[in-house]
Amino acid sequence: MTTTTPAGRQLLRLATAGSVDDGKSTLIGRLLHDTDSLPLDHLESVTDDDGEPDLAALSDGLRAEREQGITIDVAYRFFATEDRSYILADTPGHERYTRNMFTGASNAHVAILLVDARHGVLRQTRRHARIATLLGVPHLVAAVNKIDLVDYDEVRFKEVEAELAQLAHRLGGVDLSVIPIAAKHGDNVVHRSTNTDWYTGPTLLEHFQSIELVAPQAEPRELRLPVQWVSRPTEGERRRYTGRLSAGTLAVGDSVVSLPAGTRTTVTAVDTLDDSRTVAVAPLSVSVELADDIDIGRGDVLISGVDDAHVPVLARELDATVCWFGETPLRAGDRVALKHTTKTVRATVQALHTLLDPETLDEHDNPVALALNDIGAVTLRTSSIVVADDYAGNRDAGAFILIDETSNETVGAGTILEAREVKPGVQTRSDIKWHPSSLDRKHRWTAVQQRGATIWFTGLPASGKSTVAVALERVLVESGRAAYLLDGDNVRHGISDDLGFSPGDRAENIRRVGHLTRLFADAGVVALASLVSPLESDREIARALNHAAKLPFIEVHVATPLAECERRDPKGLYARARAGELKGLTGVDAPYEPPQNPDLTIDTTGANIDDLVAEVLEVLAQFES
Repeated sequence: MTTTTPAGRQLLRLATAGSVDDGKSTLIGRLLHDTDSLPLDHLESVTDDDGEPDLAALSDGLRAEREQGITIDVAYRFFATEDRSYILADTPGHERYTRNMFTGASNAHVAILLVDARHGVLRQTRRHARIATLLGVPHLVAAVNKIDLVDYDEVRFKEVEAELAQLAHRLGGVDLSVIPIAAKHGDNVVHRSTNTDWYTGPTLLEHFQSIELVAPQAEPRELRLPVQWVSRPTEGERRRYTGRLSAGTLAVGDSVVSLPAGTRTTVTAVDTLDDSRTVAVAPLSVSVELADDIDIGRGDVLISGVDDAHVPVLARELDATVCWFGETPLRAGDRVALKHTTKTVRATVQALHTLLDPETLDEHDNPVALALNDIGAVTLRTSSIVVADDYAGNRDAGAFILIDETSNETVGAGTILEAREVKPGVQTRSDIKWHPSSLDRKHRWTAVQQRGATIWFTGLPASGKSTVAVALERVLVESGRAAYLLDGDNVRHGISDDLGFSPGDRAENIRRVGHLTRLFADAGVVALASLVSPLESDREIARALNHAAKLPFIEVHVATPLAECERRDPKGLYARARAGELKGLTGVDAPYEPPQNPDLTIDTTGANIDDLVAEVLEVLAQFES
């Protein structure tokens, strides 16, 4: 979005990108130096005894950056000309710090791709160019740096220019300007070089000056105000809802709707830092007072209440492009926290669709995982509603970050390609409250003379899970205890008949069964779950649900070897998988993660089932004692 400085000059946001040692920091130092944008004491501190400034040191602000000679963090620098101001993000070139490049380019108007004239377009150049286009940066310019080290050779420049033209074509025909520079000496950065008389185009700064930024008209019907904070300034005053406008305008008297609840009300006060302003325009931060005391909290979104308003999607599934930052690869079925505007929800990776090859920019279908710095198309299913726009329409409401729930580290960032709505009739989480029973658990268990528990059988297909579980159920019931078997196949006939066998659907199936076993156990029933449940993280969800309710959870690993499971193959699944007719069978072309610390491990190979049932009953008795 176009902004202006207090003096009325346009503000252009720049971000550098490229590989390590392409000269990004030196270029920024040159821009600061040649536009007289440096404090004298700063310039003196990096100038040697011969009067030569170390231009890279002007932007490498961290000690680790200066010691290693690489950029690590995103360093923001400011410079200005007579009619335009600039904010320049110096982003890291090293692959390890790709996440910082993503951050620096997220709100840029121009991405500057630094290319070493000697080496041409490299892998990281392609990756950064793709990220810039992914983030919707409207202008790309390639600065072919160190042209002095190839003796200002026009032929070499033309070769690199051809490589860049091919890159632009691979990126979908983006407009990419190419300028030869020598940042160290200042050639074609701010001042035109006499060493490149064969080049007749603009200098880098002249190119920046020529870019026309036309601010889109802020339309009231596009209003997006994610609520960040709810407060009551002084006693007796109405509540205020604070946040930053990501789109549209807001004024007193406007009709607004709160999503996801869908409640309509009217704006009675709008406060900004500018007391003379009567209409707030994105991206201003505002504090809003509403006519009605409606239920609004952090993460809710105010949109325009007019009839022709552009309404975002109340989404539970997101098709998105993700850049993965985590050391541990992202796989289908994984769970992460998804932070979207001011709301954080849990999300399951429903499927991995494509993986971008940074060398060729081709997309490969059905990747096994996204490794560090990989870019891919994924589907995410969220635990609750996300009020979402596609990224092309709104760069704020169409973007998100992914967070590791254990370490709280940011492990990914993404842009929404398509958001899918909640099915009609589905209530929002804010409308649903847990209804406690009038009977406490101790009273219930005493009355039925039985304690509840969950026994979770996990193992490969045909390992004998259900055989042991069926026999155990019979023994428990015939001894006068209430027990019920939730077999994986039976659950999919009803409760999970809407789910397939993708890793994401499998994870959701296990979550549902985990909730069922919790309810059964709370009622005093011994709930028996027999599911392959191949991933440790999914089984941990079921365990956590029961432990949170202070209910016993017993994990039984049926560790029958794969060879024996294949020999049995009662459903013919292994034979079909080996013949290529069945994809994603656990143990063949889908992983199985054995429990790290099961409460009991058994093997049904040649075993007496009654003896195995006795082992399970012994463990159950220990939990109940």
